[in-house]
Parts: sequence; structure tokens; C-alpha cells
Amino acid sequence: MVMIFIMAKKRIKLSDQLRHAIETCGQPRYRIAKATGISEATLSRFMSGNRGLPMKTLDTLADYLDLKIIAPRRMDK
Repeated sequence: MVMIFIMAKKRIKLSDQLRHAIETCGQPRYRIAKATGISEATLSRFMSGNRGLPMKTLDTLADYLDLKIIAPRRMDK
């Protein structure tokens, strides 16, 4: 399972973290597209930053990549 951490001080956009997970998963985009039913064109536009993804597509990618979002607990003063 790959974990996506949401950092309190240095915020990295979730979309950038997802792009990183896709780039480092070891699978070519063709295989990801075929396995998830997401078109290669959609993945390509997302990876280049030209397009966002709908929630259903994000869920599909997260399931395929076995991603989990971890948010740190807020420390109230």
C-alpha cells in the first residue's frame, strides 16, 4: 500500500502526489489505462497538468495503486 501524506507545513497538492504515485508505481500508463478503464488520453492530460480528474476516476486510480490518504492529527494550541 502506498500512503499519501498531507503535510501541515509544506502542502503538496493531492494531484501532484497522485502524479508521483503513477510515475513511480512501475507500471506504464498503457497498463494502468487498460486495468482501470481510464483512457490513455485522460491519463496523459492529467499527468501533463492539463486536466483534473473526476472523483470516480480518482477513486479508481487510488484503488488500482493501493493508495491511502493519511492526514496528521491537528495539534490544537
